[in-house]
Amino acid sequence: MSLGFSGEVTEFYHRYRRGYPPEVLDALAAEFSLAGDDVVLDLGCGTGQLTLPLAARVGTVVGMDPSQDMLARARQTALESGVSNAVWLLGGDTDVPALGGLVGDGLAAVTIGQALHWMDHPTLFAALRPLFRPGGGVAVVTNGLPLWLQDSDWSRALRATLADWLGHPLTFPCGTDEASHERYRLSLAEAGYVVGARTVDYRGTLTSDEIIGNVYSALSEDTLPPTGERAAFESRLRAAIEPHSPYVEPVRVTLLTGRVS
Repeated sequence: MSLGFSGEVTEFYHRYRRGYPPEVLDALAAEFSLAGDDVVLDLGCGTGQLTLPLAARVGTVVGMDPSQDMLARARQTALESGVSNAVWLLGGDTDVPALGGLVGDGLAAVTIGQALHWMDHPTLFAALRPLFRPGGGVAVVTNGLPLWLQDSDWSRALRATLADWLGHPLTFPCGTDEASHERYRLSLAEAGYVVGARTVDYRGTLTSDEIIGNVYSALSEDTLPPTGERAAFESRLRAAIEPHSPYVEPVRVTLLTGRVS
């Protein structure tokens, strides 16, 4: 699974990536005392799964992502949803220092939802610190394990089938594992933040279409199965997981926060 969220993958990402339960937004609002005049940056925003719910809690939310296609889909969703206080910027973690000229030291929070594993997090945390207002800070939000790395029979069947198709085992946890969380905690502390953590747990039941769509959302455009081969690929996945239905998924959302005094 590789970075390359563009083209057709963008729509799969929009349709099949998990959203966030209200408790996650409540926790973010409480941690950083978010108010109606605050500005929040959602870095690596994708198609806006976290950006758009945040818009209802603050004055302005800025969604920033290195993919033009992802931003275009996020902007379209904002328009369709009547969200008028979202701004969209093309860029990544290395562009963060340039934001100082726009926001000064007035950012209330920066959220990073399931995207920090693509970034140089120690450099990023240090670069963000001068941009925050008192009580502001950064929140690393990991939204459950990848579907193919869970502890269930259907997930194990999915993992084996994908590994056989890709030609290599799937082990990369995308920053969702405890070892990654510990690295992020240490980096936040070393950058001078007051570090905190909490979790939100929920359960969901997926359809086979949702599982396949989520798999497609994690592929780069050039590694998607060709259109003519897609039906056979999907049949192969369905045959592997079908004996293990229903596809119940326990999800743990982890919020790792670093707050400035």
